[in-house]
Amino acid sequence: MSRRVLIVDDEPRVREIAASYLQREGFDVREASDGDDARRHLGEFKPDLVILDVMFPGASGLVLLAEIRRAEPSLPVIMLTARAEESDRVAGLEMGADDYVVKPFSPRELVARVRSVLRRTRPLHVAIPVEFGPLRIDPAAREVSFDGEVVDLTAREFDLLAFLAASPRRVYSRAELLDHVWDSSPEWQDPATVTVHMRRIRQKLEDDPQNPRWLKTVWGVGYRFEP
Repeated sequence: MSRRVLIVDDEPRVREIAASYLQREGFDVREASDGDDARRHLGEFKPDLVILDVMFPGASGLVLLAEIRRAEPSLPVIMLTARAEESDRVAGLEMGADDYVVKPFSPRELVARVRSVLRRTRPLHVAIPVEFGPLRIDPAAREVSFDGEVVDLTAREFDLLAFLAASPRRVYSRAELLDHVWDSSPEWQDPATVTVHMRRIRQKLEDDPQNPRWLKTVWGVGYRFEP
């Protein structure tokens, strides 16, 4: 069955190019030009992933992202931003976007990003849960729980936590995490993306995000998971 992708952007040419390349790669694509159209497709089309422009008439993409996160915390979202909108990129990541692509973008890069995010959201049927005291990570269910309570993580937040936890105490640089978790590199992706996602996971998981128990910063090097 084809994976479903919803493109939300007010520029017809952007939607046309993105849809054309995605359809060529076998994706089932729907397009929306504004917030109301997007909400209708979210309810009827039920996409597996949303490509969302930061700005479009009627509502900010960040407003729609917040609505998506409240309704479907694990639905993958890739933000489209203009090159000068660094603050919007950071805001999108802080609010739970899984990835971002800067306009003007390479259609092949966009397809690669979509494949990367969707590949990592599929259940892993052979993986077994791992437990570290009250923390339980279940790769097959793509679920994290703490003291028996499920922690709502986005797809990319789960990927990052699970990857670090798979090699306890192993330190990874931000460039290495971009490579392993995002299938990207500092040439394509701002390493601050990793920093933002780490901060979000700590806010959801740690009792004291400023003094984390599980996700440690190794200054000048990167991050590690402390078992």
